[in-house]
Amino acid sequence: MSRLNAGAFEFVPGRRFAVPQEQPTPPPPVDRPEQTEAPPPPPTISLNIGGAKPTPAPATVTEPPKTEAKKPIVPASTSTPPTTSKSSTPTPAPSKTFSTQKSKTDTAAIAKEVEAAADQAVLDDLYGQVKEHLNIVFIGHVDAGKSTMGGNLLYITGMVDKRTMEKYEREAKELGRESWYLSWALDSTPQERNKGKTVEVGRAYFETDKRRYTILDAPGHKTFVPSMISGAAQADVAVLVISARKGEFETGFEKGGQTREHIMLVKTAGVSKVVVVINKMDDSTVGWEKARYDEIKEKLTPFIKAAGFNPKTDVTFLPISAYKGVNLKDRAPKDVCPWWDGPSFLEHLDVMPMVDRKINAPLMMPISEKYKDMGTVVVGKVESGLLRRGDHLLLMPNKDEVEVTAIYNEVEAEVQNALCGDNVRVRLRGVEDEDISPGFVLTSPSKPIHAVRQFEAQLAILEHKNIICAGYSAVMHIHTLSEEVTLPALLHYYDKATGRKSKKPPQFAKKGQKIVALIETTAAVCVERFVDYPQLGRFTLRDEGRTIAIGKITKLVESGSIPEEVTDGVGNLSVGATAA
Repeated sequence: MSRLNAGAFEFVPGRRFAVPQEQPTPPPPVDRPEQTEAPPPPPTISLNIGGAKPTPAPATVTEPPKTEAKKPIVPASTSTPPTTSKSSTPTPAPSKTFSTQKSKTDTAAIAKEVEAAADQAVLDDLYGQVKEHLNIVFIGHVDAGKSTMGGNLLYITGMVDKRTMEKYEREAKELGRESWYLSWALDSTPQERNKGKTVEVGRAYFETDKRRYTILDAPGHKTFVPSMISGAAQADVAVLVISARKGEFETGFEKGGQTREHIMLVKTAGVSKVVVVINKMDDSTVGWEKARYDEIKEKLTPFIKAAGFNPKTDVTFLPISAYKGVNLKDRAPKDVCPWWDGPSFLEHLDVMPMVDRKINAPLMMPISEKYKDMGTVVVGKVESGLLRRGDHLLLMPNKDEVEVTAIYNEVEAEVQNALCGDNVRVRLRGVEDEDISPGFVLTSPSKPIHAVRQFEAQLAILEHKNIICAGYSAVMHIHTLSEEVTLPALLHYYDKATGRKSKKPPQFAKKGQKIVALIETTAAVCVERFVDYPQLGRFTLRDEGRTIAIGKITKLVESGSIPEEVTDGVGNLSVGATAA
């Protein structure tokens, strides 16, 4: 018989239907006591990643409702919290812990908090508390005091000890070059020390309480401009050293002086910030005069602005004395320079806005130097991505497969990895040093850098005696590479009035024009479009010891494309016709 319905007929196979027997009456329902308290809130789940232990939320005391009628009881499984009828009950502060209730209303905010906490924890775990790193290049006219300033910075930050400096001073005095001893910390070869001129890019390292710095001491003489471009290509910040001595500033800034060319070249090399240090303010012809400082500042500002820098946000002027170290680390004393209230050189570097790093992009590291030392060692700056010991990489454009066996930082200490922006030495396995040239790029196998022989570029003609026609040849400087190129075709020119591209190709180009040209190299070069990787897509054209044009790559023409195939086909046809 059914227990659900007592009056139902019972059916058993083989028997007839029978009237059901009377069942005992069920017991009356139990009266449950009325619920006087609200149910407890839903349980919270605390999720704490990498942060401090969260404080538990304060327990709230709820009072029973004062209504006579029965209200439906809210089950504990629902997500809506019970409300109390008393308006005087204090509302608790919103909990910062992760809860199922909060996740429905504030998912994006919680995800952001958790991601930020996890990222910072992971970074600290992987790399430790790493100081921010900046590469600074010293540029300016010859004898402005670039190497002296670099040497004194190394001394006052403790990277070169007092005994070594005394040795340099003694040796310089014996050669009659007493005032040059500070520059010997960076000028290491006998040729540089005897003539007092930097030939190759000097490299050094120092750090402050806040940041780490790599110094790149570029040569100032016009003969060594290619070396200066190579140094500027590895820098984040340029320090333009100007001599305040009467006559020296004018020589460097006039037409033919290196001050103008250096400002233009660092902008093309990708440097976004310039610190103009007006050196030799202690000279007898200057005597820390404010008038001389203002005169130099007024003359330089329009030209720096014309080069593409914003004088308000990208350029800073500082008066210093590199030889005596005034205003380098500590601010200039009021008895020496009463009119200067700004920061010292190192103080300004420590608070400069950090440059943007492409840490999540594929690895690209242009090679600036190579040598043999228990294997093949290459030197360069990591332009994008992350380099780890044990990585299997490609060396472009030859597509050699190499393995990273060791990474050394600026102080020759072995490290496990190098981040974007670091200047490092890398020992490689799988390639000989004879097979590597400056300008090769160490790159990720999953997304290697493009190696092409032809590309389209937008050019701005800065200075040229004659007109530039199709077939013109020059030397191109791009990142750490210098390569001879030709211009097989001029494709468009830009109208100065409207800024629009012409439909017809121009017959020639002259000084002051902007054009689009096809550029061809003899061997494959590692480049990228400017919009994708600015550092690997901007270049300089030089000819006869002068900077002719600056440009940026707009389109890459892959090798083996249709134009070359068509050319080969036409060539074969002409040969066949002659034979027939």
